[in-house]
Formats: sequence, C-alpha cells, structure tokens
Amino acid sequence: MNLLSTLFVAFIATQAVLAQYYGHGHEDHHAVPHYQFEYGVHDPHTHDIKSQYEHRDHDHVKGGYTMKEADGTHRIVEYTSDPHHGFQAVVKRVGHAQHPAHYGKHGHGHDYGGVGGTSYVKTTHWGHGSGK
Repeated sequence: MNLLSTLFVAFIATQAVLAQYYGHGHEDHHAVPHYQFEYGVHDPHTHDIKSQYEHRDHDHVKGGYTMKEADGTHRIVEYTSDPHHGFQAVVKRVGHAQHPAHYGKHGHGHDYGGVGGTSYVKTTHWGHGSGK
C-alpha cells in the first residue's frame, strides 16, 4: 500500500469517527476532544518503513512516530502537548548513517577511491522553552 493510499484510509477512518462522535454534521462545541489512532507502512519495494500513533484526551496529547531515513538510520520521535507545558518532543536517530561512495575523479582532480562515510547521531529535545 503506498503512502497516498494509507493517508486516504486514515482520512476516511477519521471522518467516520468524527461523524459518529458529532452525530452526522451536528457539532457539539462543548464536547470533550478524545481520539486515538495508529498506522504503519512497510513497503519492501520502496523500502518505505514508518509508523505513527497519537492519543488525545481533553487537552492532553501523546504520540510518536518512527521512520527509516534514507541514510539507514531510524528517526524516533515521541511528543506530548498540554496546556501547562506546551508541545514537547524528543527526537532520536538510532544507528550509523551510511553515505554513498564516490568513485573516480571528483572535482579538482581528486580521486576519493570509492570510500563512503558514516556519521553519528544523537537525541534532540524540542519544545517550549528549549531555545530551538
């Protein structure tokens, strides 16, 4: 299932839940927001691997997502949001990035000999007051 199909299914499911919750077009502005969802994609053809979940109860939201990056690392994001702390997220990248090798002459006559590189990653905290 491709990403567009997955998003379409998620949209339809969300609309069905909202229609049931609000009574087919009648919006109750005093209703307490409450929902939860999750989905995942694992496409061996395109190597698209990701998932997401989220839960909301009143003004408190908790969720996260994971995805396989193009460099081979995995991004893991966990987040919360509430009226007292605002939006807070912890972003982790797990693994060692693999960069493609460059073969032959590459600018100014340098021969890089086909050696690729790696980079190392860490955890980043994002949120209200984080300075980022």
